[in-house]
Amino acid sequence: MLDFLAKHRIRILAGAALLGAIVFYSLNLKQKEEANAFERAVITITSPIVGAFALVDDFFTSTWENYIYLVNVEKENRKLRESIKILNKRVIENHEAALDNQRLKKLMDMREKLQEPCIAASVINEDSSPWFRTITIDRGSADGISEGMPVIATGGVVGRVAKVAGGSSRVLLLTDHASGIAAVIQRSRARGVVKGKGGNGCALEFSQRGEDVQTGDVVLTSGIGGVFPKGLPIGEVSMVKKGEYGIFQTVDIRPFVYIPRLEEVLVVLRKTD
Repeated sequence: MLDFLAKHRIRILAGAALLGAIVFYSLNLKQKEEANAFERAVITITSPIVGAFALVDDFFTSTWENYIYLVNVEKENRKLRESIKILNKRVIENHEAALDNQRLKKLMDMREKLQEPCIAASVINEDSSPWFRTITIDRGSADGISEGMPVIATGGVVGRVAKVAGGSSRVLLLTDHASGIAAVIQRSRARGVVKGKGGNGCALEFSQRGEDVQTGDVVLTSGIGGVFPKGLPIGEVSMVKKGEYGIFQTVDIRPFVYIPRLEEVLVVLRKTD
């Protein structure tokens, strides 16, 4: 103990003197307008220490308040992000519902123009293998659908019903190699048969070289054969090539209906052989 006091005697004496000065100052403090020399000396000595403690206190107080503020801001941000997600979801759902209504309205308008019994169906599957071009719809024999019935969309002809089950049907697309539709050129009334070429294209076959067919001509169903109603749009002539030999010309057609984006169709409820 004596060694410790001897080793730190200077610091101990300085601390004791400072403590004694502060106690003496506190006991002799009087209410007066001006401080005496002793008070001014004490204030001068203790001001840096008090100021340092005040700065430290302000620092920690400010840090804590900022921390609490940031915590509250983070909570508010999370709530706002959740609200934005909900609002975005509602906007997307409303936009999708509006698009569905537009498509269905166009489909119903087309049904009214046909003046034939039709039933609306949704596309539930697409088979785009190299050998077959078909889609599956969610209507079948339970809804009065039978094989051979024509299938159309707002853009025009889609194809024919090929296979029927109780609650679904498979539709052979007009672009399939096995498809054939009696057609006519709207402008010149030239006739032929629209055959599928696979992929997303068709061709007008049995069109004689002398027939007036030009690029951009609109191709419609002719009604011959009684399968498709007359005047339904099929597609647009994209290329005409007249060979040097033979009696026919080569005519390529770009269908109006873009199958990869097809969502709803109309099945015309007419009996066909």
